[in-house]
Amino acid sequence: MRSLRYSINVTLDGCVHHEAGSPPDEESMRYWATEMARADALLFGRVTYEMMESAWRKPITGTWPDWMEEWEIPFAETIDRAKKYVVSSTLSRADWNAELLQGDVGPAVQRLKQEPGEGLWVGGVTLPLALADLGLIDEYEFLVQPVVAGHGPTLLAGLRDRIQLALVGRHEFRSGAVALRYRPAADGFSAGRLP
Repeated sequence: MRSLRYSINVTLDGCVHHEAGSPPDEESMRYWATEMARADALLFGRVTYEMMESAWRKPITGTWPDWMEEWEIPFAETIDRAKKYVVSSTLSRADWNAELLQGDVGPAVQRLKQEPGEGLWVGGVTLPLALADLGLIDEYEFLVQPVVAGHGPTLLAGLRDRIQLALVGRHEFRSGAVALRYRPAADGFSAGRLP
């Protein structure tokens, strides 16, 4: 069974808006490229899928755009070639190595988790909240930025039940950011599970 890891940048005050934290640097982009490469597939909601595609899809020319720094290319190549699943009730199709997940999100993701492989990776805001409420996230990875945003959407806002987590990994960056990895604690997980 594949595990599902939720990864996201977050400010010290819990803001998860993609522009609220520190700008990406070479060290953090290398870290994210390595983390994404560990997954068999990426799982996105429509908004995150469209945002990532607009920034990281390789142009049909086969050449990365001039605005892209050399150190961003490994991340761009990793996300560009990754298998993707998109959860959306409004999209009629998805490309960019992607397919739509049809029907109820819980059973659809549960089926993906039951396939053999290394693991699945989910990013974004809305979809991970739904998956956390269903008890489908096996690992939480927060790259905590040394920034107080003071506004914006916050991490897992609206979660139905408390999820007790146990720290399983930590990585410090030269920028002052810290990546923290957690798994639901065996004795404290209270969110609902699929039957």
